[in-house]
Amino acid sequence: MNIICEKSKLLEGINIALKAISGKSTMAILDCLVLEVKNDTIKIIANDLEIGIETIIEGEIKEEGSTAINAKVFYEIIRKLPSEEVSISVDTNYVMNINGGKAKFNISAKPTEEFPFLPAIEKDSNIVISQFTLKEIIRQTVFSISDNENTKVMTGELFEVKDNSLRVISLDGHRISIRKVELKESYEDVRVIIPGKTLIEISKILNGGIDDEVCIFFTDKHALFEFDKTIVLSRLIEGEYYKVDKMLSSDYETKLTVSKKEMLDCIDRSTLLIKESEKKPVIIDIKDNSMGFAMHSSIGTMDEDIEISKEGKDILIGFNPRFLMDALRVIDDEKITIYMINPKAPCFIRNMDESYIYLILPVNFNI
Repeated sequence: MNIICEKSKLLEGINIALKAISGKSTMAILDCLVLEVKNDTIKIIANDLEIGIETIIEGEIKEEGSTAINAKVFYEIIRKLPSEEVSISVDTNYVMNINGGKAKFNISAKPTEEFPFLPAIEKDSNIVISQFTLKEIIRQTVFSISDNENTKVMTGELFEVKDNSLRVISLDGHRISIRKVELKESYEDVRVIIPGKTLIEISKILNGGIDDEVCIFFTDKHALFEFDKTIVLSRLIEGEYYKVDKMLSSDYETKLTVSKKEMLDCIDRSTLLIKESEKKPVIIDIKDNSMGFAMHSSIGTMDEDIEISKEGKDILIGFNPRFLMDALRVIDDEKITIYMINPKAPCFIRNMDESYIYLILPVNFNI
């Protein structure tokens, strides 16, 4: 194998593929990137058996071939080369020669026989969505997945396609995040659970262009994301997702409209009085056209009021401040509408067309 390419383009490809290197594998081959040069293309491939990535980079091909190389070592060498042009060759003994400017490296590579290449996927069921929209959907939902491996389905997000609608749902037992978008076309029904880890890594790779598209293919066991010159293949999470619709309610006793920024800033200030070891709720007192925020901790107390527009009953209710802040940070509207029933029931933050819904459970508190 022998190639010449620009350092910046090589690094871009390595950075994309590195998203599929976990660094926790017991198999040394899974800590490797594969350089595969054939059919006039240069591919960089990584696979940790949960998520696999293939990306194509530009370069001059002098000799075809393939090899596996330790991802961390390879990345650091390429990153610190002094020149923009990089020459990489691998001899028959699997010694990789890397030349950049006056710097020359000879490092041990490996054959690719043991490497788990991405399986071929039947591209039957699919949807097409803009990179911008997918990146936004992930940003606005992925924060409420669970990190508890004992509840595996909660570590992923439900992707549900019906006709021309995509609904994405995440939950962790304390809150639910839902985003719904219209697609340009109608598609076959799909209901799959995609790991949150996959979605986080995909979000980092997407360029976020409104006019740039992602094609997502679904099978019984995999989801395949194709965009730009990159393929991301993820295993799906098996199991039955929670029946979220039964947890949603349109009933309310209190409805209020408030400035998102003012509410977020108030809650943020209240957290200044919370030690890391403490779990103190922010207490919200809604009366007339006022929303009061109170925090009582071992450090001190804080009280602040903001103006709101309210319908219905007064209510005194407590929340984990981080859960409220997580939801508020990803809502782009300047004004938000919040629906509450009583101090023991969840509150809902949603817009008129329900393109986003955030359910947050309240917490008990003592005054």
